[in-house]
Amino acid sequence: MSTPAKKKSGTTNKWAKPAIVAAGVVIGLLVLVLAARWFTGLDAVKSFMTTYPGQSELPATAPVGFPVWLSWQHFLNMFFIVLIIRSGWQVRTVKRPPAHWIRNNKGLIKTRNAPTKISLDLWFHLTLDALWVLNGLIFIVVIFATGQWLRIVPTSWDVFPNAISAGLQYLSLNWPTESGWVNYNALQLLTYFTTVFIAAPLAILTGIRMSGAWPKNARTLNKIFPIEAARKVHFPVMIYFVLFIIVHVTLVLATGALRNLNHMYGHSDVVNWWGFGIFAASLVVTVAAWFAARPLFLRPIASLTGKVSK
Repeated sequence: MSTPAKKKSGTTNKWAKPAIVAAGVVIGLLVLVLAARWFTGLDAVKSFMTTYPGQSELPATAPVGFPVWLSWQHFLNMFFIVLIIRSGWQVRTVKRPPAHWIRNNKGLIKTRNAPTKISLDLWFHLTLDALWVLNGLIFIVVIFATGQWLRIVPTSWDVFPNAISAGLQYLSLNWPTESGWVNYNALQLLTYFTTVFIAAPLAILTGIRMSGAWPKNARTLNKIFPIEAARKVHFPVMIYFVLFIIVHVTLVLATGALRNLNHMYGHSDVVNWWGFGIFAASLVVTVAAWFAARPLFLRPIASLTGKVSK
């Protein structure tokens, strides 16, 4: 008769800690908002925010709007990064992988080194990484060729005080005026710059260091950049991407969802449901890929380039 009581107690304890953490986060955010509202009401701070309204002026040559290719880039980047985070978490947490993969050491991919057996999860993670890097390289080349880089690379020092001003506006819930079609606010600009030019290269470099592609006999290079250092950086970078996605999606939906989604997916500045429809379809594709990324579907694909075994 005591077993159900124990199960109930266990279930209660299971959810007690997450509930306490969630309550603490909510209370902490409420305190920050109230503090920001008080702080931004000070005369000196008001003067500062008048001088720096939260947005730096772009060069006259900066393009306006988002071309079609950028919408496709945005979707592919979202698609790959979500699956990369999923597969990376599996590589980190699954102790007994359901299958392993070993590459074919023949034909065009023949190498001197003997093939190394890796988990199917790691094969999927590395394959996604390669596609994500290819998409990123295309993105970098095209934004510099078209001038779109001017929208996400700081070109004046006033971006920093403007970013502080924009941050205070967000935190006090008096959010800065959105005009992303023409110019991001300074905090958005710095965040996108950090994501594209710092976080992404760090993820790539540390990922390569931990992969089999890194030269094992390069003693000097390995001493300069030990694998332990790569592991300590790679996981926090993944956490950064998770937090970026959460905050990014939240603000897109909270600051004029239809217009923002048209910017990102409909390459227009009008307010209608076209961009939302494309966004919804992209979510369906991404969610379907999330659930399809299982050994049943991955095995035949992985078998095209190697041998899959249980």
